[in-house]
Amino acid sequence: MDKKKIIYQLDTPYSAISWPSVTLEDQETILDLLCTLLGPLGQYRSEYVQLSKGKRDKKRKRKAPTTSSKDISPPPAPELKSYVDVGLTAVTRHLQEIASKAHSVKSNPGDKPPGQEGSIPSYSAIFVARSGYPNALNGHLPQMVAVSSESHQTPIRLVGLSKSHEDRLSESLGIPRVSCIGLREHAPNSKALVEFVRQHVPEVEVQWLKEARQAEHRGTNINMIETVVGSKKQRNRISHGS
Repeated sequence: MDKKKIIYQLDTPYSAISWPSVTLEDQETILDLLCTLLGPLGQYRSEYVQLSKGKRDKKRKRKAPTTSSKDISPPPAPELKSYVDVGLTAVTRHLQEIASKAHSVKSNPGDKPPGQEGSIPSYSAIFVARSGYPNALNGHLPQMVAVSSESHQTPIRLVGLSKSHEDRLSESLGIPRVSCIGLREHAPNSKALVEFVRQHVPEVEVQWLKEARQAEHRGTNINMIETVVGSKKQRNRISHGS
């Protein structure tokens, strides 16, 4: 005779944060605009930034005679460089700074509010080349973007691009591998890209953050699932255990 068993599960909303949906057609348009914007950075890097060839190359250059008279200092990097953060670590660190600054302003109302002198510049958008499956490396971004956007009038847009677009991003920047790019507010020549992103990419929705602001008591949601422990399942357990 089959035996019935009840399994209890605690429902939690904290991990249920989805990435904003972006159509493939909009992804292509965003990618074209983004690569056009980043192109001058890649060109500057290829012409004036000397790639490292390892420790042995550095030792050889130290031993070689210097010809400072022939050296020509490179021109300054494009202004856009200071508005672009490349890499998941750099973007995550800046999001932490934005959220921390916003929290300190709320805790100390006498501090200067966001938008005034001393505030940390926010992102207009963050672009991530990712697969469609959950990833522990970038899974924290939706929640961090939502929290960081609270202190700004215009929310940060989180743009998920197809993993196959990573090569074009790398080529435009002249870097071997790029999976995450943060574009700061008021970046030069970024108006067309930012406007298109804001029109076609929805904001990050974190429902439990909205519920937390209401300061209402919510009872624990316990799911009760009734399952059957049959003779077949019991035999399988015995065979696996032996």
